[in-house]
Amino acid sequence: MTEELDARGLRCPLPVLKARKRLKSMEAGAHLRVTADDPAAVIDVPHFCNEQGHTLKSQGEENGALVFVIRKGG
Repeated sequence: MTEELDARGLRCPLPVLKARKRLKSMEAGAHLRVTADDPAAVIDVPHFCNEQGHTLKSQGEENGALVFVIRKGG
């Protein structure tokens, strides 16, 4: 099952901080789909995943927003 996080309208570092908080409550191996419109998220989300031991499964654009799918590490 994939949880959703709509971080549109939030600016750096809030999309990553919200993702971090949500991931804490999820089980290892679970997926979080983050939608953001902050251009800095293209740099911030992959860096966050790398630093925290999560896997960035996909990254792309959808309807003018950035979409990231993160698999929680652990």
